Amino acid sequence: MVKRKLILGIGLCLLVCLQLFSQSVVKESLQFRSEKMGKDVRYSIYLPDGYDVSDRKYPVLYLLHGWTDDETSWLQMGNMQRITDDAIKQGIAIPMVIVMPDAGESWYVNSYDGKVPYEDMFFEELIPYIQQTYKVRTDQQYRAIAGLSMGGYGAFLYTLHHPDYFTACAPLSAAIYTEERMKESLHTTRGELFDRIYGKENLTEHWYKNSVLHILKDWKEDTPLNVLYYIDCGDDDVLLHGNNEAHELLQQKGIKHEFRVRDGYHSWTYWRTALPSVLEFISKRFNRS
Repeated sequence: MVKRKLILGIGLCLLVCLQLFSQSVVKESLQFRSEKMGKDVRYSIYLPDGYDVSDRKYPVLYLLHGWTDDETSWLQMGNMQRITDDAIKQGIAIPMVIVMPDAGESWYVNSYDGKVPYEDMFFEELIPYIQQTYKVRTDQQYRAIAGLSMGGYGAFLYTLHHPDYFTACAPLSAAIYTEERMKESLHTTRGELFDRIYGKENLTEHWYKNSVLHILKDWKEDTPLNVLYYIDCGDDDVLLHGNNEAHELLQQKGIKHEFRVRDGYHSWTYWRTALPSVLEFISKRFNRS
């Protein structure tokens, strides 16, 4: 009897220990070959606890970084792994694979001259590569996208250019430029960068094709858009005006979304506090709840 209780006690302790020490796996700065970019493209990936021993396929979130950041930024400065682990343990998020690709200074678009076809690479090479390499679901219902600043712009833009790819989108402090702000930026340190991306005239045709606000203004209300948006921007963020305009246009077009303005500015402190709500929102969308 004593021996049986001892065995049960040891088994219970082992179970508790496994629960305490089980954790996700993060792989940083992996590479895959992009023929379109003519180089290796780096990415980091989050694999939830149990991924290696499970036969299931997981929903996938593409999490985009901001300007001057890279594929490690959400991990190193955003504490993404700890925040996601905690959200899953607390039951507000479901286990998912999270992909964080490096975008350099591409602003996630194809450059006007075709020299940096980043968007084409993302959809024609990166997504298929992830689906072939990892245990992820391949249908729209289980694919989401989010990002901060430049990455928030990229996430928003991708859902408009490719409305049948993602079920949810969470732009944080998205770099959504109005015409006025774009004109102003051309006379700043970003002017040369935007010349390389959009062309050397003030507001080029290529810029309008990649302007979130311009696309939304022209969006036909009878065009299906099966994406739910979660937009979050700080009340002291310099990009709040563009996010406000996007919110108003979404309302005018009858496109479902949530819009949050919280106390804060353009900082990692703000984005770290936003991430749990983003994961909860996306998880509910994955579960259609």
